[in-house]
Order: sequence, then structure tokens, then C-alpha cells
Amino acid sequence: MKLITCPINGTRPVSEFVYGGELRLISDPQALDDQTWAEQVFYRNGAPGIKKEWWCHVPSNTWFIAERNTATDETLNTYLYGEEDSR
Repeated sequence: MKLITCPINGTRPVSEFVYGGELRLISDPQALDDQTWAEQVFYRNGAPGIKKEWWCHVPSNTWFIAERNTATDETLNTYLYGEEDSR
């Protein structure tokens, strides 16, 4: 069984979590032209590697960041948004 560690609730089965997408920093839309804004919103980097992703522990509605190697499907670290890397 695949397990993910929630920073609040500890290690739980993956069935208790929902993937929320890759963490991406978005610029101010008022400062960008339409083409650049569209690229930021719609274009994704699908290359395998280490990504920061949003995950939610559904029973507690805890949203957090997971650093995950998408090539190996290995979770490297999890922490609450706004907290520094807790490793």
C-alpha cells in the first residue's frame, strides 16, 4: 500500500489524499501581456523529476506541499505551505 506523510496527521494511506497540482508561483496578471499570462496559466512542465505539489489530507482538510520525484513516485518530504523545508 502506498503511504503519504501528512505533516499534521502523520503517515496515512494514499486513499485519504487528493492531488492538487504542481506548486507554481504566478505573477501579477495585471503586469503581464495576454500571451505571457496564458503561458503561465496553461503551460506545464511535464518532464519527470523532483516537483513540489499540493496535496490534501481529505479527512482533516489539511493542505500541504509534498516534494515528490515523479520519475520514481517517491515522496521525499512534506510540509505545510509557508514553512521552510522541515528535513
